[in-house]
Amino acid sequence: MLDLFKPRKAILLAFLLPLLLNASPFVLKDDTLKPQAIELIDKMGNELLSKTGVNAYVLTTNEAFPLRFNLVEYAKKYEAQMNAPYVLYIFAPKALITQKSEITGRVGIIPSSDELKKLYDYSAIRDAGLDVITVKDKNSIEDKQNIGVVQAYSELADNIANAKDIELSTTFPNDTQNVITFLEVIVGTGLLLVTWIYLIRPIVMRRRDD
Repeated sequence: MLDLFKPRKAILLAFLLPLLLNASPFVLKDDTLKPQAIELIDKMGNELLSKTGVNAYVLTTNEAFPLRFNLVEYAKKYEAQMNAPYVLYIFAPKALITQKSEITGRVGIIPSSDELKKLYDYSAIRDAGLDVITVKDKNSIEDKQNIGVVQAYSELADNIANAKDIELSTTFPNDTQNVITFLEVIVGTGLLLVTWIYLIRPIVMRRRDD
């Protein structure tokens, strides 16, 4: 019986190891991101870096920042993990925006130089993510945050590439519903695979052995 669990343990370790090591070259902190979102960000980041020489990093944090908290100063804690030239996208869903209404959720985009700042449209990138997160649909807020970060990152990568007259093949068009549908398929496929490995397959194996 013990031997039956060894392959399962190996599969579980292979599944969890990338999460434990946080091996993503472009995600500095992932308090809100799922593995599928990180994989998409890495694909876009690698293509952007190879074609433009610019690093685009992501940092998502569930820290409850107070009103007018300085995200630029906060980002300095991660400078050693970033290679210039770079642009850092920060998503902090629990950061306080207004004291009166207690509304939370902030986005920060921090470039390593003023020249890089000219390569993207801050408002377009911010809105690309927020349009997904604020849409009313059946998705959970966690899923919408993941999709929103991916869409915002895609917009950032496209902005930088377009400024250099370069086309990227791994980014997504700024179409909220298409992106949501696409990522729903990816997340659903992952859930089916995990369900098969850890729930259905063990039952089938036990019945077969009996």
